[in-house]
Amino acid sequence: MIYLLTVNYYSTDLIAKLVSSLSTSTNIKYKTVIINNSPDDDSICHLKSDSVLVFNANENLGFGSACNLGLKFIFAQDPQALIWLVNPDAYLLENALDKVHPFFESHPEISILGTIIYTPANKIWFAGGNFISQTGTILTQDLTTNSDADYIICDWVSGCSMIINLQKFCECPLFDPAYFLYYEDFDFCQRYAQQGYLIAVTKQFGVLHEPSSITNRYVFRKIRHSTYSYLLTLERYTNKLIFSFRLIRLIFYAFVLIFIKPQVALGKLYGVLNYWRSKFE
Repeated sequence: MIYLLTVNYYSTDLIAKLVSSLSTSTNIKYKTVIINNSPDDDSICHLKSDSVLVFNANENLGFGSACNLGLKFIFAQDPQALIWLVNPDAYLLENALDKVHPFFESHPEISILGTIIYTPANKIWFAGGNFISQTGTILTQDLTTNSDADYIICDWVSGCSMIINLQKFCECPLFDPAYFLYYEDFDFCQRYAQQGYLIAVTKQFGVLHEPSSITNRYVFRKIRHSTYSYLLTLERYTNKLIFSFRLIRLIFYAFVLIFIKPQVALGKLYGVLNYWRSKFE
């Protein structure tokens, strides 16, 4: 069974488009699991069907913790399943679902697979991620265009379109709830890569994504959460010197932006404040 897992935050119209983009092939067994992170948004329940399950969170849990609800449910139902995490503002490319099982039958060694992600203008938005721990540089790179390989090993893949092969895990793989939004996919991949799980990206199938079509509605919150998560990630995966350098640069840049983009600047400063508060909780 393939489970499509997505998180709703006042985005029923987008998820409806995602559901309609799924393969109609009767040979593919799949279900869509929607975690409703906006429990007062009753409109999402209109999508319920035999193949579409909706679970309400008690509150907005953030992306990773909401995904964890779905991951735990699916793992309990079918610990051999494939779980395709898809952003609510992303839609599967034609026949993408039909290609998943043959791919993993050929490459069962992969634990976490990222897919190629395109923008509506048919430009590559994501095709693999690498990490340079010595400098704290988190890179998104096009690792696929100049390669004919079925997949390419990389350091991390985007949670916008990530397939988790549960057969490779003895216990249910989970996101770290310390991340409310942003960088939870990077942390997820890094933690499991350090345990020996294979992380890779493929261009054989993928999704079309409308970048930040949801989070751009809330600029201050977007920057605050991304700043907090960025600092948490640097703390975990770099050294103190690199962390200090990037923190000082971030704060300086925030003050430069204060009169140009005040919402962005305040988001950065509040993100830094939230990070330091978390150290004393």
